[in-house]
Amino acid sequence: MTIKSATPYVFFNGRAKEAAEFYVETLGAEVKTLQTFGEVMSTCPDAMKDRVVHAEILVGQAVLFLSDGSEERPSAPGSHVSIALDCDDVPEMERQFAALAEGGEVVHPIHDTFYGGKLGAMCDRYGVCWMFNCMSPN
Repeated sequence: MTIKSATPYVFFNGRAKEAAEFYVETLGAEVKTLQTFGEVMSTCPDAMKDRVVHAEILVGQAVLFLSDGSEERPSAPGSHVSIALDCDDVPEMERQFAALAEGGEVVHPIHDTFYGGKLGAMCDRYGVCWMFNCMSPN
């Protein structure tokens, strides 16, 4: 089985840090990680350096991923949600990605990432957005 877990990934178009702080204050959430584009990418534009590329917060036992997303796909804060799938087998991940993308739109083909894994993003024919991630490519 290639899919190990599914996690909601919410995009905030520049307000992810603010949202994370709000969830800590109101829900007692815990910020596990929060990284900006500037921290992880040496070549990002100045306007992107302080934007959140990825954050993981715990709300009780539930995990949420947050990001500001890219300027290429702006959205109203909180209106863009993807489901992040954590996979453990690249060939099976590629097969599932291609099948789900049929009739939909590939946002980012599966590619090598700055953190050593593989990542792809797409929206299926029903408008549901998915992110496929594999940390141990084989």
